[in-house]
Amino acid sequence: MYAKSKDLWVFVETGEDGSPVSGLDLLNPGKELAGKQGGALTAVIIGGNNEAAEKACAECGADKIITIGGEEYARYTTDAYSGALGYLVEKYRPETILIGATANGRDLAPRIASRFDTGIVADCIGFEVEEETGNLVCMRPISSGSMIVSCICPGSRPQIASVRLNTFKKSAPSENRAAERIREKYHVQADSIRTVILEVINNKSARANLEDAEIIVSGGRGTGGEGGFVLLRELADVLGGVVAASRAATDEGWIPSSSLIGQTGKSVAPKLYIACGISGALQHVCGMSDSDVIVAINRDANAPIFEIADYGVVGDMFKVVPAFIEEVKKARA
Repeated sequence: MYAKSKDLWVFVETGEDGSPVSGLDLLNPGKELAGKQGGALTAVIIGGNNEAAEKACAECGADKIITIGGEEYARYTTDAYSGALGYLVEKYRPETILIGATANGRDLAPRIASRFDTGIVADCIGFEVEEETGNLVCMRPISSGSMIVSCICPGSRPQIASVRLNTFKKSAPSENRAAERIREKYHVQADSIRTVILEVINNKSARANLEDAEIIVSGGRGTGGEGGFVLLRELADVLGGVVAASRAATDEGWIPSSSLIGQTGKSVAPKLYIACGISGALQHVCGMSDSDVIVAINRDANAPIFEIADYGVVGDMFKVVPAFIEEVKKARA
């Protein structure tokens, strides 16, 4: 398919309440990329109630906002969303589409690529634009994060990329920004949606979304077992944070896999990341290295985690963490 415009689209995913859960961060790099392509930065929203997301996209710098709304979009389903986004792509034919690599985004992006027989680059962490061709150069990690490769999809349009979560920072919102708003209509008959959500079961062990947490206390093999994570949860509680883990700990079953940080888990960028008993393997580091402040606690002074830490404590976490907890309690008394 050829492109009708040079516009760059960002798919903004929303929750059941209509608030954006992914995509606002992509408007930040999208602005620069759209400029290099010679097009407009366009936010695309599909949902049951899009008012809050429209407002947020305008405040974060979108030039245009295209929406499709309706009860059939209140919860994500493959058939409804791929049909609606496919309709928009067919009508407007943008140059590029960026989609956050959420569970829904990873389902949606390849379906759109397949429908329009175009290329897709998954799990991207950086972008450039070739001046002569307009091709989007997508950077993505391979080999457990030990190498970064550059990929292009020059054969057709739109160019599609899924983007690793928390790779980019959301731009500061401004209420003075205005955007052109286009509301499209595309309805999906109920009998054409082949999946039905019978029940949503919340993960009670996940007290907060790791990807949104400002403080994360993470444990690895050095925690020694489930008992070590009891201590880390106490530290997280006094700091107002959440607990996460490296693959060594989740593989042992000490903590649910939903708490995994790294190449095969979640990518996070909190204000504070405390790594306890984590050696600092590349597959873990690539999921948390964008944290504002990293504190490492490890008995091994040569552990690789100290190479990226802003603050390091060489010592036994079972002595250091209790002392840390007590000092926090004193400071807040």
